[in-house]
Amino acid sequence: MKKVYFLVMVVLVSITTHAQKKKVVADTRLAGIDAELQKVLETWKTPGFAVAVVEKNKVVYAKGFGYRDYENKIPVTPNTLFAIGSCSKSFTSSLLGILKNENKLDLDDSPRKYIPELKFYNSEMDNTITIRDLMSHRTGLPRHDYSWYLFPTESRDSLITRIAFQEPFTGVRKKWYYNNFMFLTQGVIAERITGKTWEENVAERIFTPLGMTHSNFNIPDMKKSSDAAFGYELKGDTAIKKMDYYNIAAMSPAGSINSSVNEMSNWVMTWIYGGKYKGKELLPSSYVKEAMSSQMIVGAALPEKEHTDIHFSNYGYGWFTASYKGHYRVEHGGNIDGFSASTSFFPSDSIGIVVLVNQNGSSVPSVVRNIITDRMLKVTATDWNKELRDRRDKAIKEQKAAAATKTSNQKKGTRTSYLYSEYTGRYAHPGYGSFDVIAERDSLFAQFKLKKLWLKHYHYDVFEAHEVTSEGVQISDEDQLLITFIGNESGEVSKLSVKMEAALDPLEFKRTPRKMEVDKADLEKYVGEYLLGGVTSKIYLKGGNTLFLFVPGQPEYELFATGVHKFSIKNLEGFKIEFIAGEKGITDANFIQPNGTFKATKK
Repeated sequence: MKKVYFLVMVVLVSITTHAQKKKVVADTRLAGIDAELQKVLETWKTPGFAVAVVEKNKVVYAKGFGYRDYENKIPVTPNTLFAIGSCSKSFTSSLLGILKNENKLDLDDSPRKYIPELKFYNSEMDNTITIRDLMSHRTGLPRHDYSWYLFPTESRDSLITRIAFQEPFTGVRKKWYYNNFMFLTQGVIAERITGKTWEENVAERIFTPLGMTHSNFNIPDMKKSSDAAFGYELKGDTAIKKMDYYNIAAMSPAGSINSSVNEMSNWVMTWIYGGKYKGKELLPSSYVKEAMSSQMIVGAALPEKEHTDIHFSNYGYGWFTASYKGHYRVEHGGNIDGFSASTSFFPSDSIGIVVLVNQNGSSVPSVVRNIITDRMLKVTATDWNKELRDRRDKAIKEQKAAAATKTSNQKKGTRTSYLYSEYTGRYAHPGYGSFDVIAERDSLFAQFKLKKLWLKHYHYDVFEAHEVTSEGVQISDEDQLLITFIGNESGEVSKLSVKMEAALDPLEFKRTPRKMEVDKADLEKYVGEYLLGGVTSKIYLKGGNTLFLFVPGQPEYELFATGVHKFSIKNLEGFKIEFIAGEKGITDANFIQPNGTFKATKK
């Protein structure tokens, strides 16, 4: 599995007026840049992108290229809304910087001070992790992104409860590792302190003072805009295909903002001016300095032979920091289904660049950012369009060569241990969520809230997952998720394991068999007393249409149907009852449990 619309004319007039207010000052350093950026559009087969360049408090360049609606050839403008993905993170951390300045929190506080129900995987994390650690990706947690991407929810509280079951891969502050859940947590901290939603906080404290009147936080509002881009992906390096918008739902503080290069330029100006916009302080200057300073080492990022003046890679609060040709760069990228982005600025040079692209997982933000940077800083220019494309082509070639020589561990000619119907059920992990495995015709599928995966038999009880879209099953040469079904002592499937987090061992999802609906008349056939080893057990109806079992000396157990004459005991894994029917109805019952099967005769 790999990882709109029209409003009344008055809205269009308001957007046009907004565009006219954004004063663009011509800059000779960017002479002929249009043709160079048009070449980037063509080289990478990109539907469209927009770029804005800021110097001090002025926009020196703002332009759209290509199409926001590729099918209908509607052009991108500097006011076109794009999903900016993780470029949203600097907004979220800034809320905490503002609250710190108001003495409402300290960055060295435990996040559990503000979210008492928040728990981490172990006591060391509970007792050690600070808000500052959340902001700089140094909690010891890996990404755990499938937890929100495949199991979305509108409840932030629900996502917060999952963190307790998400395993770390290292100790606190030992290694940097990107984690969206920790930015969700920052957003919730701001909510608990202010009594307002993350969206309300960002809108009131940042968007409104910056005049970001068209920026928004969700897909419905994105669709209402008369100048919003659709997202696309490149299939087979040739076909441009539209993608559905992805509703990031409760994970919004990590990356849900939709904005334009014109409005994002105001955000960049604020950082260039140490937290001030048009002379008024928006962000505390002390926070700005700290946020764009190195708080955690991302990687050594040693100079390459070809670029000895590009080196180091660190992280502040919602910003990456790096050296670019002798200049200090602060930057963050963004990616979400159909969109890629880059927001960057050079604080010592008072230059900022925003690039928003409606292409999935695109290199274009980096290419455009670097091309413009070379010009604005007047450094020796690199042909970034060619160099990054050559690197990409080389990587693809190497991947194909590796795939051609890769030895598969697949064992041919093996069979499954169970019928496909016996794999079905609901599978759950407390740190992720639940999904259904269903059997349709002669195939198995994993059904998530937003996605459906075809489970292709790999070998034994292992299946390979391939995404199902409106165009059919998406088969690719890339490595797919492998799902392994695991049985228990009773001979039934009890769980599955799947490697959803690269830094950890496969996760286990516990199975609950699918319940079958059985009407009251059929359930009454099983009611009666059953003699088992000299003990009489009772099967009876309760609440109208729910079957229960009572064994003397034990609590009553609720039963639920999983097949014809087959019932599982609720909350007791591996305990089942299979009724045996004769000519005159139910005659016996097999009580199946981990230590064996015991036959009971109906009285």
